[in-house]
Amino acid sequence: MDLTYTFNDDAGKESLHVKGELYKYLVKVRRHCEGDELSFRSRTDMKNLHTYRVVHVEPKVLELSLISSEIKEIKSKNFLHVAWCIIDSNSIEKVLPSLCEIGVEKISFISCSRSQKNFKLDFKRFERIIEASMQQSGRSSYLEFDTYKNIKDFIDEFPKTKVFDFCDNTLNGGAEFETVLIGCEGGFSQDEKEFLSKQENFRLSTSMVLRSESAVMAVASKILL
Repeated sequence: MDLTYTFNDDAGKESLHVKGELYKYLVKVRRHCEGDELSFRSRTDMKNLHTYRVVHVEPKVLELSLISSEIKEIKSKNFLHVAWCIIDSNSIEKVLPSLCEIGVEKISFISCSRSQKNFKLDFKRFERIIEASMQQSGRSSYLEFDTYKNIKDFIDEFPKTKVFDFCDNTLNGGAEFETVLIGCEGGFSQDEKEFLSKQENFRLSTSMVLRSESAVMAVASKILL
């Protein structure tokens, strides 16, 4: 898939000189040549989209000249903050690009009773995955990450959180809420269920048991798309 824009920390300057792996991608893979127009964003000024024209293609350097700059923010119409009980990082990484593309604003990872303690989250790696997704989808803001020690700490800070769990209340299309909590494999412990009983709970209209990452994708898609 081609990129809608490319990250370059010098984006916005009158000229760019692209080398290394990005040069290989743009010239050897995408076959860009003189006269082609390419879009760039700087990580320090994400809202601005800069359009450049390729002026020279050297053996190891791609030279581009700035044509225009405009404020162009691409994001979801709705806001969604996902609280996600920690699961295997490999499973998280498989759905991160899709969660980024559909517009999830933030993910808070929570150490729940049934989260395996040996799972370690590599936010630097997550950021690289998100950047690749942003460049393909056009999204102009990072998906944010943070962590919480337990569910109580999170609910105390976000008391209006809705909870995905087994119950009679089915999530309907067009539902609007900003914060949702989704458990890990095996769901919530009995103590956690009792603590969460005061929150608004919901389920999806399916009789099948969803993996945690499937539930996150399904719920986020229902709310955002």
